[in-house]
Order: sequence, then structure tokens, then C-alpha cells
Amino acid sequence: MLRLLQIEFIKLWNNKASRFLIVSYFVLLTFIALIAAIKFDIGPVKFHLAEQGIFNFPYIWHFNSFIAAWFKLFLAIVIVSMVANEYSNKTLKQNLIDGLSKKEFVLSKFITVVVFAGISVLFLFIVSLILGLVYSDYNEIGIIFSDLEYLFAFFIKLVGFFSFCLFLGMLVRRSAFALGFLIIWQVIEGIATGLLYWKTSNSFAETVTSFFPLNSMANLIKEPFTRLSAVKSVANQIGEELTKDYAVHWYEILIVCAWTFLFIYLSYALLKKRDL
Repeated sequence: MLRLLQIEFIKLWNNKASRFLIVSYFVLLTFIALIAAIKFDIGPVKFHLAEQGIFNFPYIWHFNSFIAAWFKLFLAIVIVSMVANEYSNKTLKQNLIDGLSKKEFVLSKFITVVVFAGISVLFLFIVSLILGLVYSDYNEIGIIFSDLEYLFAFFIKLVGFFSFCLFLGMLVRRSAFALGFLIIWQVIEGIATGLLYWKTSNSFAETVTSFFPLNSMANLIKEPFTRLSAVKSVANQIGEELTKDYAVHWYEILIVCAWTFLFIYLSYALLKKRDL
């Protein structure tokens, strides 16, 4: 397993574009800390975002996981390119000639996906912990390490999304077309979701769309903004009561894990069927 991982990282690090995207991704994760610097001071109106509680424990795990998930496209490009380059550079055929089985080839890509997701979670944990210790109003150990399930959901979300990108890379074999297909799929899910909510009941539409691959990944970490006390206060003033379930549920994890397994299996099935 370590041998397979080493092979993949040598390939990625020797590719300038991949190296740039990987470094950019982790730099952007660090830039979450810059949110703390956002201030508005217009006359009597003074607003400091960090003072609104976004870096309070345990809310910070939810907020930062949601924000960090938006940066996953950088690594998605790396994953898609990682597969596409195997075809364009003929390294896939050479690896198979050198004794690497098709199963090991797909496994090496999946291990890389898992490692990227794991490093992302560790990086986010460190950044969030530092921000929380600096800005949080609550520093009790029990509070600090509660709600860590959002980091687990972030990990599952990344593994699922990157596995989807891996499958698209295998299916299309061209980076640009694979990313284009990813965008088209997002549009298809959006249209299907809109039609379901329009033509059926909200509960039925919500149940069906929760099984869509990209939507199921998005459902793992719900938007955290309406959890803020300032937002709730404004909502109460205008007569609105915000009652939303922000929890990470086991069945949502299970759905994404099922899609992940399917994407990896289909990637292997495609490779096994093709005549290289």
C-alpha cells in the first residue's frame, strides 16, 4: 500500500500544475483565518466578524468544515488530471507492463484520494483549533472537542467527491471534459431537484434528492449561518422561527459511502473492460 502511495505522489509532485494546485488548496484552507480580520467601521456601525461567534467552540467545527468544503475543487482538478495524464502520457500502459495489476492501479488512486482527504481534515483541525483558542468565548475541554463529527463528515464528503472525480477521469479520460461533465451533472441534479419540488410534495422531493450523489455529499454538512445567535435574533424580530436540523446523521454518511464504493467499483470495471 505504501509503495502504491509513493508511486502516486512521485507522479503528482513531478507535475508542476498538480504541485501548484495542491499547495494552493492548503494555502486557501489557511486563509479561513483571514475571516477573523473582516471588520466594518462605518460611523457608529462597527462590525467585527470574529466577534459574532463564528470561531466559538464547538460552532467553529461546523462553520470551518462548511467553508473548507468549497475549496475541494482545487484537489478535484488534481484527481481528474492524475487519471487523465495516465492515458495521455501512456504511463498507465507502462505501469501494467511493469507488473502493476489493474486492481492495484485503481487502489493506488483511491488510497491517494483517502490520504488527500485525511491530510485536509488534519490541516483543518489544526487551523480551527488555533482560531478557536484565540477567539472562542468557551475554552472548556468538553466544549472544545464536542461536535467533531463535522470533521468526520468533511472527510467522508471529500472522499466521496474525489471518488466521483476519479470515476469521471476514468470514464472521460480528458481533464477538461471530465470537469465539464462534473458541472453538467451538478446542473442535472439542480434541474431534477427543482422539478421534484415543483411537481411533488416537499417531503418526497427531499427524500429522493437526498440520494443524488452530489446532493447527498452536500447534505453531510448543512449551512451553518442560521445557527448564529445574531441571525436567530434578527429572524425572531421579523417573526420568523429558525428550526433546522444541523446534525450529521448516520444514514447520510451511509449514502455517501455507498456512492463512494460504487464510483470506485465502476472505475475498476471500466479499466478492466477496456483494451489498453
